Amino acid sequence: MENRKTFIIKSGLILSAAFFSFPGCLASGSRKKLGVALVGLGYYSRDLLAPALQQTEHCELRGIVTGSPEKIPVWQKRYGIKDSNVYNYENMDEIASNDDIDVIYIVLPTGLHAEYAIKAANTGKHVWCEKPMARTAEECQQIIDACNKNKVKLSIGYRMQHEKNTQTIIKWAETKAYGKIRNIISEAGYNGGTINPWKLKKEMGGGAIYDMGVYSINAARYSTGLEPIAVTAKQSTRRPEIFTEVDETTSFKMEFPGGIIVDGKTSFGESLNNLEVTAEDGWYYLRPMQSYSGVRGKTSDGKILSPMGKNQQAVQMDDDSLAILNDRPVLVPGEEGMKDIHIVEKINQAAANNSRVLI
Repeated sequence: MENRKTFIIKSGLILSAAFFSFPGCLASGSRKKLGVALVGLGYYSRDLLAPALQQTEHCELRGIVTGSPEKIPVWQKRYGIKDSNVYNYENMDEIASNDDIDVIYIVLPTGLHAEYAIKAANTGKHVWCEKPMARTAEECQQIIDACNKNKVKLSIGYRMQHEKNTQTIIKWAETKAYGKIRNIISEAGYNGGTINPWKLKKEMGGGAIYDMGVYSINAARYSTGLEPIAVTAKQSTRRPEIFTEVDETTSFKMEFPGGIIVDGKTSFGESLNNLEVTAEDGWYYLRPMQSYSGVRGKTSDGKILSPMGKNQQAVQMDDDSLAILNDRPVLVPGEEGMKDIHIVEKINQAAANNSRVLI
C-alpha cells in the first residue's frame, strides 16, 4: 500500500501534467506577457495607451514605430525600450523577425489605418487597430483579408465594449430586461478649441462622423443587438472657415428592425456624451457613455450603474491579450469595425443627397 507521502507526490505529478496540458488553464503568473509595439506616438499613444500598458497584466510595451526621431530618446528613457525595438514607417516590416514583439497596435490617423494595419499583418504579428477602423468598408475588408491570410488575430480598439456598464447594456439588449426596446438617443461629441489638423482632412478620415460618430453608431447597434436597415442624416457647421472638407456636426436617424428608432448625433462643436434607451417597461441610460473614465448610469427602477474604476485601455488590451494567449475569438473583431464604417458611408450619402438611404 502506498504511504501518504508517495500518494501526494504521485497525485501532484498527475495534476501538474493535467494542468499544463491545457493552455487555457495556465495561471496568470505563469503566462508570458505579450510584447506590444505602438505605431504612431501621438496623443493617444503618449497619454493613454503607454500609461495603460504600465497597468496591464498580460501585455507590456516593448516597441515603438515613429516617423519623429526626436521622440525616440524620450520614449526609451521613460519606458526602457531597447534600440532593437525602435522602428520607423519604412522599416517596420523588420518586426517580423523580432521575437520581443507579439502585437502591433496601429494608432495613426484613420486614413493611414489600412496601409499600416496590412503592413503589420504581413509581419505575422497580431494586429490591434484603433477606431474608426478605416475610411471605407472596402479598406476594412482589406485589413481583415490580410490578417486572415497571415493567420493573425485582428482586434479593433472599441474600449467601450470592454467597459462593465456598457457590457450590462449589451446584455440587456439580449435579455430584454425592460421589455421591447422602442427608441434610443445616442450622442457623442466635444466642443474642442484646437482640433488635430488631420481631423479636418477628408483624405485622412477626418470629420466628426468618423472620429466621434462611431461611438454613437456602435452604441446604437450594441444597445439593440440589431443592425440598422435605413438612415437619414444632416450635416452642418458653425465654423465653415475651419470645416471646409469634413463635417463639424452630423445628426442622423437610424431605423432598426421592429420599428426601433435611434436618434444619433455627433459633433466637434457640441459636448455630447449620452446614451438613453426607452423600452416598453422602463428606461435606462449611460451618462457619460464614452468618457475615458466615470461611465455611469441609472435605470427607471432605481438601479445605479457605478463607474468601473479601472483603466479602460488597460482592460481592453488585457482582454485582447488573453484572446491571443488562449487562442479564442477577440471581443471586437474587424467585422465589427467594418459594420460601423459601412454605416458611416451610408450616413454621408444620406446627408449629401438629403435622402433616406437603405443600409
